[in-house]
Amino acid sequence: MNYSDYKDLHKRLVDENRTTGGHTELAYLEYTQLNWQRIKRWEKQAKLTEEEIDWLKEQKASIRWVVLTEPWCGDAAPSLPLMAKIAQIHPSLELEILLRDENLELMNQFLTRGAQSIPKLIQYSGDTVYSWGPRPVGAAKLIDNYKMQHGKLDATAREQLQQWYNENKGRQIISELLVLLGRK
Repeated sequence: MNYSDYKDLHKRLVDENRTTGGHTELAYLEYTQLNWQRIKRWEKQAKLTEEEIDWLKEQKASIRWVVLTEPWCGDAAPSLPLMAKIAQIHPSLELEILLRDENLELMNQFLTRGAQSIPKLIQYSGDTVYSWGPRPVGAAKLIDNYKMQHGKLDATAREQLQQWYNENKGRQIISELLVLLGRK
């Protein structure tokens, strides 16, 4: 599905108090609803610089981004709107969004440390395949350090992660995605 279709699905799930992947646990339903609000906020506040926009408009290579995600995924809320903005500006970048739990065969080819972590962006450019995700380097370091100190993720870790995203304002996501596209 494209980004608009994904948002339609996400909104419908929120309206029906459901989520994807067969999950019925209250936490998944709450994350789906929370992420709907986050996505709308990220669409409004995340900005690319004029220099980044100009660079994207100059790109000629045909690129295909396939993103594996789920509406309950907290890391997808800041990432997907930025991916969509970049795809909208880039003249030959196609963005396709797939639900992870409906595409496990593909997901299992792009594991993160053996886990089906999302969002996972897969970039196809000619014969070359790259991947990105599930989160930018700074956020990944925060989570890795938290796990080392506390042994597992909990509500405090998730709160710190969202605070990191909000303070960073999407800059590291944008930077990493532009490098993936070839910007130096």
